[in-house]
This record gives sequence, structure tokens and C-alpha cells, in this order.
Amino acid sequence: MIKKINGFEPRIGEGTFVAETAAVVGDVVIGKGCSIWYSAVLRGDVNKIRIGNRVSVQDGCCLHCSDGTAFVEIGNDVTIGHNATIHGCKVDDNCLIGMGSTILDNAHIGSGSIVAAGALVLAKTEIGPMELWGGVPAVH
Repeated sequence: MIKKINGFEPRIGEGTFVAETAAVVGDVVIGKGCSIWYSAVLRGDVNKIRIGNRVSVQDGCCLHCSDGTAFVEIGNDVTIGHNATIHGCKVDDNCLIGMGSTILDNAHIGSGSIVAAGALVLAKTEIGPMELWGGVPAVH
């Protein structure tokens, strides 16, 4: 489902696959060559979501924002594992976000970093480039 809301209609880049059961709503811009898999939700209703090129948002993921305080920005060549929650944060290029992990408002994941499966990255956490973080809460 691709749906306009609050005057914003999603924009989807060339060669991007959006599964029939995915929901892409509102102020969402997706780059070229991406894949948005089954039951993923990209909800740009209260703020914007920006996704680079060649990004894989796997089955069951939820990408959402906070009203006026945090939006989602995903770089190029990022994989977001099944059932991950990405909320109002920035993920730089070439990152792997593990299955079932949660990244909260205004966290920043540096280029080439890995967030382990099931990890909880707390709000305002700064992860440097090429780091591995895991646990609840996530640590380096």
C-alpha cells in the first residue's frame, strides 16, 4: 500500500521493489534499487523518512518518526533486518541493522557499523563508524 497523508505522497525511486503487503505512507522518499519487504511499515505521517539507494527494509520492519523532533534518515547500501524498529534516527551508509533491533529517537549509527540482532539503541546514542554494538541497552 502506498498512501498519501497530510498532503504528502511517497516518492519511490527507479527499480525499487515494494511488496504488496508493505505500507509506505506520507512524507517518505525512497532511493533507487531498494527493496521494501512484506509487512514493513514506513510511516511518514508526523515527520519525514528519507532512504538512500540500494537499501533493504526487510519483512516486518517499522520506520516512524517523532512529531517535530526526530525524523528517519537512512544512507545508501543499508540492510535493516526483519522486525527491526527504526524510530526518528539516522543510519549512515553501509550499515547492518540486525533483526529485531530497536533504534530510538536522535540516535546516530555511523558508517559501516553493525547493530546486533535484538539490540536496543537508546535515544541520542552516538555510534561511531565501523563499530559493533549489541545488548539491551546496546553497548560497544
